[in-house]
Amino acid sequence: MSLVQEQPVSAMSGPYRYRWYALAVLCASLLAVVMANTSLIVAVPTMTEDLGLTSTQLQWVIDGYTVPYAALMLLFGALGDRFGRRRALILGLVIFGIGSILGSLAESAGEVVAWRLLMGIGAALIMPATLSLLVVTFPKAERARAIAIWAATSGLGIALGPLLAGSVLQSSSWHATFLMNVPVVIIAIVASLALVPPSRVVDASRTDWFGGVLSIVLVGGSVYAIIDGLHGGWGTAPIAAAVSAIGAAIVFVWWERRHPHPLLNVRRLSDRKVGGSLLSVGLLFLAAFGTIYFVAQHLQFVFLYGPLETGIRLLPLAFAVTLGSIVSGRLLPIVGERALIVAGMALAAAGILILTQIDDTAGYGWFALSISILGLGMGAAEPPATDAIMGGFDESELGSAGGINDTAIEFGGALGIALLGSVLASGYTAGFDERSAGLDVEQLAEPTRAGIEGAIEAGRESVGAASVVAQELSGDSTTAPLAQTVLDVAHGAFTTAVESASWVSGGTLVLGALVVLWILPRHRR
Repeated sequence: MSLVQEQPVSAMSGPYRYRWYALAVLCASLLAVVMANTSLIVAVPTMTEDLGLTSTQLQWVIDGYTVPYAALMLLFGALGDRFGRRRALILGLVIFGIGSILGSLAESAGEVVAWRLLMGIGAALIMPATLSLLVVTFPKAERARAIAIWAATSGLGIALGPLLAGSVLQSSSWHATFLMNVPVVIIAIVASLALVPPSRVVDASRTDWFGGVLSIVLVGGSVYAIIDGLHGGWGTAPIAAAVSAIGAAIVFVWWERRHPHPLLNVRRLSDRKVGGSLLSVGLLFLAAFGTIYFVAQHLQFVFLYGPLETGIRLLPLAFAVTLGSIVSGRLLPIVGERALIVAGMALAAAGILILTQIDDTAGYGWFALSISILGLGMGAAEPPATDAIMGGFDESELGSAGGINDTAIEFGGALGIALLGSVLASGYTAGFDERSAGLDVEQLAEPTRAGIEGAIEAGRESVGAASVVAQELSGDSTTAPLAQTVLDVAHGAFTTAVESASWVSGGTLVLGALVVLWILPRHRR
């Protein structure tokens, strides 16, 4: 075997001999970019303490990766079709790796956000390239199985990111969580050259650059407006972004319908199988990312697990996604896409709704059961949905197909973290106010009482802030008796907020499943 694979699959007389090894490379690349979405969740306490992050800064440290990631995937997927899908993959890995190295050197919140943005640009090249390369590398008879493995990998990354980051944080600072991407990037670049056949559209038309710009404004503006508006309030910037996104959406559809070689053939989206499958993918990742966001915080701030302990306790999600994908592949020929996608969404919703029944005494078992059922549902529904989306496009449009599928994943994830994060924050503040109203600080001397009242006000911002406040109170013998009381108030308020967020997450998925049931065609594949 040559050190660099130069022959495209289309020029081979039979199936590519090393296709399953190539799939391993594609899945490793995908795993790195998905894990980057969730790995920082377990580093939140140490980053907050080290960088003095405000609630808004924390939101952008996590979501700064998301905006370019979601906004650029459609354009980058189409460019990969024209200029080379493997080239797009390798270029994305290089950019992602550089962003990871620079992120490990960051010393301020602004620097972390900047390098996360750069990583997001790399991820936007990588993710659609992995899916389009998969489709052209595998014969149709094996494609559904390969896509099931790819889809399972995207689900696995949600849980494995916190686990690996937690293991790194046992002996290193949060900076090292960026560096854990670098070995994967180096190996993936070398292995891509050796094992992944090159692929591109031979008779590529001119690039629809105007459509690409519109898609960036549409998706990027939407994601920014959702994140900033739901978290920081609907001020001038998020409203302007939302209006720009709506305008771009209208012009984008008009332009793409009339362009002879559109960036995205929007008529494909009117296919009920493609449209319903895209909606299901977006809603699944909305629920998954949002749920993991608040479950991880509950494990750390309420159960007081360390980063590694938190990552280990999120593993049931990864195992369940794998099991669900295996079962999905077996059931697909029997029950068909429609039944499997809808059943998977309903199962995932049931898992999330379990958390609406927790109270202050609930233990980890409730959360393990919840994320296990959520993972089973994701594993069952995502592979057939992704297969249906990719099957709805011609081979010359695979980059666009991968881009729109991955945009649905990332857009759904961003919306989930922003929407459920907003519900969580407002629920926590309301619960904290209600419970802290009963604290008796009147008997304290004036300087101490003023300090306690200031500490309580600071604890309203987040459960993490309340933990810091409680630690400060415990250091003074006068205020030490109130430290545990403040913690109890914060933990109780956060538990109530998790219940509310679970109702929103699970309820959204239930309604979405009904809509998808109505949209998807009844006939089986």
